[in-house]
Amino acid sequence: MYIGVDCGTQSTKVVVVDVEAGRLLGEASRPHRLDEGEHGRREQRPEDWVVAFRGAFQAAVAEARIDPRDVRAIGVSGQQHGMVALDEAGEPLYPAKLWCDTETAAQNDALIERLGGEPGCLEKLGLVLQTGYTASKVAWLRETRPEVYRRIATLLLPHDYLNFWLTGERVAEAGDASGTGYFDTHRRCWRHDVFAEIAPELDAERVLPRLIESDEPAGVVRPALARELGLSEGVLVASGGGDNMLGAIGTGNIAPGLVTLSLGTSGTVCAYSDEPVPVEDAMVANFCASSGGWLPLICTMNVTSATNRVRELFGLDLAGFNDQLHRAPIGAEGVTTLPFFNGERVPPLPQASASFLGLTSVNTTPANLCRAVVESATFGMRYGLERLGKLAAGASQIRLIGGGARSSVWRQIVADVTGTPVVCPQVTDAAALGAALQAAWCDRRQTTSLASLCERLVHLDPAAAAEPRPANVEAYHQAYDRYREALQRHHGIPATP
Repeated sequence: MYIGVDCGTQSTKVVVVDVEAGRLLGEASRPHRLDEGEHGRREQRPEDWVVAFRGAFQAAVAEARIDPRDVRAIGVSGQQHGMVALDEAGEPLYPAKLWCDTETAAQNDALIERLGGEPGCLEKLGLVLQTGYTASKVAWLRETRPEVYRRIATLLLPHDYLNFWLTGERVAEAGDASGTGYFDTHRRCWRHDVFAEIAPELDAERVLPRLIESDEPAGVVRPALARELGLSEGVLVASGGGDNMLGAIGTGNIAPGLVTLSLGTSGTVCAYSDEPVPVEDAMVANFCASSGGWLPLICTMNVTSATNRVRELFGLDLAGFNDQLHRAPIGAEGVTTLPFFNGERVPPLPQASASFLGLTSVNTTPANLCRAVVESATFGMRYGLERLGKLAAGASQIRLIGGGARSSVWRQIVADVTGTPVVCPQVTDAAALGAALQAAWCDRRQTTSLASLCERLVHLDPAAAAEPRPANVEAYHQAYDRYREALQRHHGIPATP
């Protein structure tokens, strides 16, 4: 038996997987609190992730009806980019600033300039720093909380922190490390010279975790914790990775030719590559994969986070929201949303706010506003697909995951907006499944390939497939053009790719 964990923005999920039977036996989740404040501050307490893990683990094991002593390995997926600063005793010094925190935009701009602008970032890192990355968070802590900054003994990412809690080991792997902003994604190593620009008083050799390979164990579960959880001694903890990297594994996207698109709190589009991709577009994050290889990726910050705000504004549950989507036509009768409630990463608008445009006394209805926010969140994903160029253009299929993927209306909108067939895996919490698959790979790496594990566990759901409809595709070309014109008019983003 293998355990997969996904520590996301809204909750921690745990799944129990039986590799021999090729199926998921149990799953559970527990929520987190998100602390929001002025200037784009978005933080969480790492301690809350531990509480959520404990509750979700116990519930998932109970649902699976297994003896926890049969668990062989655990894999952990985590929201990328979060800054977890620990003191000498391994205790968090400050709440984790998350991927969606935009309070550090000024520090990010200053770092890009110090590294030689976009060309300097690409040469040193293989990507261009974004406000959401860990680097600017460390710089922000140095400038605004110097008394905390001086006490930093270790800097970890969210999934690294859970691995540390599980094992006592301070390690990292290339996939998640790619999103720190002080990691060379081409050479797959820390850039100590870049880190010195960010945190000159800190010793990178001491503060940054030891790098391990994606199929290498981070360690074993601490004996006292194993006893508490009912596990046997010596249970492996896999390297783990970022949620996007393990979401790719959980959809079988470990070879060229597929695109994984996630409709989660944020939106991501990624495609696997055997080689580093020459990046000409600063919005493309040339991340490493957590399966070996590379995973060029685009991230937008407002997907279900945006649709949920509109849904809650009208007091709708999910069924009522989907009913409103059905009631409105393609294009929402001229209503366009720029859904930047959290600012935006792609296009790079960290200080942007949301707008509803084209409202009249006739078209201002709940149905049109609900439809417009879903369509515009999807237009943001199409914008990202266009940035990926040939990697995405050659894809035969989009594998759709995340909470939004559960909506049949939204699945059809994605197929029509992108002009590409869409299908969902049977397990839509792909990051947790990917973490379990990576755990099995780590445990069996001498005898079993990751590809064979994906073949055994990643099952597609034909009932959740959507083919693009030609008339809808044409209608969405026009609505997308309107969205792009609004981006240009209000934010200066060119209206052509």
